[in-house]
Parts: sequence; structure tokens; C-alpha cells
Amino acid sequence: MATRADAGEVGALLHRFNTEFGDPSPGAKTLTRRVAELIQRGDPSIFLLAGPRDIGVAVVRFREALFGDGLTGYLEELYVVSDRRREGHGRELMETAMRLARERGATTMELGTAIEDTAARGLFERLGFSNLEKRGDPSSQMLFYERSL
Repeated sequence: MATRADAGEVGALLHRFNTEFGDPSPGAKTLTRRVAELIQRGDPSIFLLAGPRDIGVAVVRFREALFGDGLTGYLEELYVVSDRRREGHGRELMETAMRLARERGATTMELGTAIEDTAARGLFERLGFSNLEKRGDPSSQMLFYERSL
């Protein structure tokens, strides 16, 4: 798990993720500050880094389950830099995230991904996530996955 000392790497990778896919980012400096604050105050989020440095990041946030005991983990972000994909870093980040979520008392993990992100969808499905897709406008459709832990 990332520590406050790792916040710079986490922030830089999250910024890189958003800019690579054309999503807005408040910038690496702001993300670094925010991650450091969350870690410092003991927020229940998990920030994971792939090794060696600057390869990948995963962020899992937690909330209490409404319809059952335990927590629900939400994979907020998963990113591996483009030239290091298909080396197993995403799978390792996901497996670590699921293990740590179970250890914290989570009974499910949820995530969302774009319909056109077939590589990520394939990874999630290979890890046992089920697509709980809501039908809607195909041009803006997102997929929702869930996996029992």
C-alpha cells in the first residue's frame, strides 16, 4: 500500500491516466496533495502502486454496505502506463486490491469502465467480475461490474 511518502508517484500516475484518455485532471500537484491528505487522516481508501516506480496505480474506496453487513469496495482508478501494459501489472494490482479489501471486511467490489475499453473489461471478467450493465444510450454507455470477495 502506498504511504504518504508515495503520494507524489500516485498523484503523477493519476494525472497521467486522465490526460492519456482526455479526461480532466486538476494536475499532478493537486492530486499529490489530495492523496497525501487522505492517507494522513487515515481515510479508508487504498492506494496501490505497481513496482518498479511509475508503472501503475490502483485506488479503492470503501463504503458501508446498505443491504448487508460489511463494506463495499469501489475500484475508483486502475492505470498502467501504456508501454508496460500486458505484463501482468494490472492483474497484480487488482489481485492485491481484492485481497486487501477482503482483509478490511469488504464483501463485494464494484467498478465501472467504458464499453470501448475491451482490455480492461477482459481483465475484470477474467478476475471473476460480472457485468451488471444498465441499458441506455449506446454512445455514452458505461459498464458496471461486481465481484463477490
